Amino acid sequence: MALSVNTNEAALIALQNLNNTTTNLNDVQNIISTGLSINSAKDNAAVWAIAQGQRADIGSLSAVQSSLNRATSIADVAQTAGETISDLLTQMKANVVAAMDPSIDTASRTAIDSAFKAQLRQITETISNANFDGANMLDGSIPQIKFIANDDATGFITLSSQNLSLGGGIITVPSTASLTTVTLATAVLSELNSSISGTNEALGNLGSQSKEISAHNTFVQQLSDQLTAGVGNLVDADLAKESAKLQALQVQQQLGTQALSIANQAPQIILSLFK
Repeated sequence: MALSVNTNEAALIALQNLNNTTTNLNDVQNIISTGLSINSAKDNAAVWAIAQGQRADIGSLSAVQSSLNRATSIADVAQTAGETISDLLTQMKANVVAAMDPSIDTASRTAIDSAFKAQLRQITETISNANFDGANMLDGSIPQIKFIANDDATGFITLSSQNLSLGGGIITVPSTASLTTVTLATAVLSELNSSISGTNEALGNLGSQSKEISAHNTFVQQLSDQLTAGVGNLVDADLAKESAKLQALQVQQQLGTQALSIANQAPQIILSLFK
């Protein structure tokens, strides 16, 4: 190699190697700081695009879970209120049967009728309060609600209402029912038996739908977890490996700096030739 004060090839090579080492060191430090081996499209365009697509699906599944969680809450509120109404109907039957006794006096019959009517009012109040986020599945105000079930919102899970209003198709006992006579109490008993059967069937239907929603919500959560793990497999860094690489590059950087310093001193030899 010719000695020259204009061109120092050894220094140029040393500088290139040092720059390469510094670039690699910066890449490793970025991987360690983010925990990602592929942090942008320039790292690996194909894998980054796949990971971004999966992240979009995960975000969509979060929206699905929010919808299903709302469905669960609405169904739970309706179920709890429905069970309360079922208990009230069972208690009412005792009063109705008692009112069918022809031997009781007027005062006792009046007291029984008063308790019965209070239970009717309690049913109405329970239905009115069975509301969550503006949705009431027991008062007949809405026939059904659809909730998104997949990440592109093309599939739905339906929660159907169960109208438990007094004098309706399920609870046939009207709000004006009375037990003031044996005849009236006898008529109410027939309606009440039908109402108890219908209410229990309605609660069974509501419970089945609630179970379906809960099971699908669990599946969506598991699917989201698997997609998250899949993205991690694509882009997560092996930090133990990167730690070892970092130490090696730090040593290379120090050696490269010394090599450049030595190469830069080479032109000084030329001065000794002209003494």
